[in-house]
Amino acid sequence: MSQLKKVRIPDFKTVSGKIQDISVSYQIFGRELHTAPIILITHALTGNSNVTSWWPQLVGLGKVIDLDRYTVLTFDIPGNGYSEEVDELIFNYQDWNLKDVGYAFAKAINTLNISTIDLALGGSIGGAVLWELITIAPSLIKSIVPIAADWKSTLWLQACCHVQQTILENSDKPIETARQHAMTLYRSPAGINQKFEKDAGTVQAWLNYHGLALQERFTLPAYRHLNHLLSQFDVTNGSNDIESIAIKSKASIDIICINSDGFFLAEEDIATYERIKNKVPSSLNIIQSVHGHDAFLIEHDQLINILKRIVKKRVKLHLVSETKALA
Repeated sequence: MSQLKKVRIPDFKTVSGKIQDISVSYQIFGRELHTAPIILITHALTGNSNVTSWWPQLVGLGKVIDLDRYTVLTFDIPGNGYSEEVDELIFNYQDWNLKDVGYAFAKAINTLNISTIDLALGGSIGGAVLWELITIAPSLIKSIVPIAADWKSTLWLQACCHVQQTILENSDKPIETARQHAMTLYRSPAGINQKFEKDAGTVQAWLNYHGLALQERFTLPAYRHLNHLLSQFDVTNGSNDIESIAIKSKASIDIICINSDGFFLAEEDIATYERIKNKVPSSLNIIQSVHGHDAFLIEHDQLINILKRIVKKRVKLHLVSETKALA
């Protein structure tokens, strides 16, 4: 088991110019820090740093992210409410964007005296954070694996987030209702039809369940904040020059997308790969699934097989100590 810890970052200045004291909560799993290759995992929108609880198929002893071989580092996006309640008077979500999350993570990594991340992987908004990190700290990460993600919020994504924001501002059950709407974006029409074809009445119950489940573990300020981060990011700051960012970082970039993803579209990731494939070590991996965006949390066998190839190719085992220090 790991333990939630915090890195204090005083006088943190956001891109918007807001200066505040913040903390970044984190957990370390597997081998003791600085004794093995470090794998950074960044969480999705309503996820958190407790990666072994929401990705147990991938992270654990003997799993593709083997805690007997690697040090796994995870952070909470500041403002996600996992480590403490979000104080709206102090933490104004409009002061933040996703680049600020990248800066906060980079500062926290530096505070932990980590000079190199061997591999970083993340799904959805977590994958977008990885693009921010290689832009902010080009020499920090050797290899990134953005999964069902992108380096920019498309007009389609902005539209989805706008509807989410409207629900959060106007519904008498904001988290429940917004989550129900979000589930229709995270899954595909074909996937929902397939899931409920034998009992159409259960689709409403399924949506109600997910709305209530998020209501129990998430707060309105946190949801509003994460939705805002997702709604407006672009690592190129409008230049569209993703090639230069990839080249400057020198990181290998292994993109994993989902053929039926209606949130972060596969065609966007394919276009990115075509632009960078001759510039940096890279690969394009497509999960075939009927389930849409959430397939990265459902199609475990496909994802594991893809990650096995990537980890074998990108991560060189360099254990410093033979002590198997599990956090």
